[in-house]
Amino acid sequence: PLGTDNLGRDMLAQVIAGGQVSLAVGVTAMLLSVFLGTLVGVLSGYFRGLDGPLMRFTDLFLALPLLPLLLIMVLLFRDLLAQNFGEATGIFVLIVVSIAITSWMQTARIVRGDVLALKEREFVLAARSVGTPAGRITTRHILPNVMSPIMVSATLGIASAIITESALSFLGLGFPPDFPTWGRLLFDATDYLQQYPERVFWPGMAISLTVLSVNYLGDGLRDALDPRIRGR
Repeated sequence: PLGTDNLGRDMLAQVIAGGQVSLAVGVTAMLLSVFLGTLVGVLSGYFRGLDGPLMRFTDLFLALPLLPLLLIMVLLFRDLLAQNFGEATGIFVLIVVSIAITSWMQTARIVRGDVLALKEREFVLAARSVGTPAGRITTRHILPNVMSPIMVSATLGIASAIITESALSFLGLGFPPDFPTWGRLLFDATDYLQQYPERVFWPGMAISLTVLSVNYLGDGLRDALDPRIRGR
């Protein structure tokens, strides 16, 4: 229904296959990023001695130019990972880790702010007064109350990871040519933009609709997980 590319390959099949790869990259990078951000945020917010060093470390990452850093990481480790894990798997691991390393800072700041407020609440002070260990307080009392912002940050992280992977593939630094992703399809279609503009339209539309859907999903999860909104 969407025609074929210059090699006679079905565009609809490539868009579907590219969606599987792009969503896999987005979800995996999001999980790793949210784990790192939540860990740093909880440790920084709950333990006063770790707050300064961890936040300065976070500020250091926030000050780095992310796109040049991603490009340098891809250029430095692409061949090494491709030799050890295979070209497709190596690039997948490299892109996921690169996106996660450069996108955990916002989650860490959000979680830290909520933990700073929660650790002074009465139920946390009561748990601390009866000798509850810090690890149990964070997992039993702190983390369940910060799940709402974490879920919102996670859904936004999926959208950001999909866009970042598409940008890297569009620049020719992503997956190999025979491994379709939405960004790779855009990169391959630029040479035929004037003759066949629909080749750019379909993967671009898929990226836009997916990111919009993920953002709506994040809003719904926030409303479902926030006890104040749910109670109202």
